[in-house]
Amino acid sequence: MGYQICSRCVFDESVGNIEFLENGICSYCEMVRTLLHKYGTGTQKGENFFQKIKESIQQAGRGRPYDCVVGVSGGVDSSYLLLKAKEWGLRPLAVHYDNTWNSAVASMNIAKITESLDVDLITVVANNKEIDDIKMSFLKAGVPEFDADTDIALVQVLRKTAARFGIKYILEGHSFVAEGISPPTVNYFDGKYIADVHKKHGTIPLKHYPNLTLYQFLKWSIIYRQKFIRPFWYLKYSREEAKQRLLDETDWQDYGGHHLENLSTAFLHKIWLPYRFKVDLRNLLVAADVRSGLKNRQQGLEELKIKPSWETDYVELVQKRLKLDEREFQHYMDQPLRFSNSYKTYKKTFEILQPLFWLLTKLELVPMSFYLKYCKK
Repeated sequence: MGYQICSRCVFDESVGNIEFLENGICSYCEMVRTLLHKYGTGTQKGENFFQKIKESIQQAGRGRPYDCVVGVSGGVDSSYLLLKAKEWGLRPLAVHYDNTWNSAVASMNIAKITESLDVDLITVVANNKEIDDIKMSFLKAGVPEFDADTDIALVQVLRKTAARFGIKYILEGHSFVAEGISPPTVNYFDGKYIADVHKKHGTIPLKHYPNLTLYQFLKWSIIYRQKFIRPFWYLKYSREEAKQRLLDETDWQDYGGHHLENLSTAFLHKIWLPYRFKVDLRNLLVAADVRSGLKNRQQGLEELKIKPSWETDYVELVQKRLKLDEREFQHYMDQPLRFSNSYKTYKKTFEILQPLFWLLTKLELVPMSFYLKYCKK
């Protein structure tokens, strides 16, 4: 039949867990269509939904210094979300998890945006020796998720901080319209996965790393009843317009590209995934732009024909930070490919507990994206 590419976006059969409908449209386009209908994204329906959520946030936070937590990274999405939260009349507490791989621009952006908006900031700084040992563990493991520890720790830090201040709502700047839906095969992470990779390949004990266990996840969701809210799943969002507002109204600075505000994430996107796994995550943004009509399908396909550039600076940074010579680094790049199913994870537990997580999703105590990505077989 030949190599199949989605008839609507630019996803092809190499994308993990992809399926094609009879009309040639991929399952990810269908998922986006379903979410658009469910959340009313960018329509009056979505605005009405979010207005009720905003009122609930304000009601739950009455009498407290803050009514929501906003995780900030110095990037466009989280910075703009903080700006909008103030504009909506909310009283956010900004929280930053510093994995010690921040770019200088990102660190400055966090300081500037919080000062400009007069928002209190809590920064939780990781133990750099433990973080580097986890990074080395994932290089040795040979799996795609070089930066999974950051994603897991961020969630734990946000939830723990919210619990400390009695805050029920945590806001995230993700937009499935602008960013698409990430396939799980090269972007899987949970606390058990982090622990098992480190147990097999790490060299020092993790005494300070804020891992998120299944027990803690359920505790934050069921006992503390914390809600993760993604406003841009309901409201119209344009990253370019957001960036322009930040540039015009604050002292925020552009850092050169999506996910490049953190150096470990930049290495993941620029080197580890495209050159080791032949996975180009630019296709997420390109596919999202095509679905949104920001570019046509042919433009998107032509853009992806251009091979990602080998960013020597990121390679040298990782070699220096993790004390690797060129031969050692190349060994890790060339070793056999492995994936999350080579290690212990919570995936089968999530699948067994699918009815529970479906209920928690309906109650908005667990993000819909988590249910779609982790709970279905």
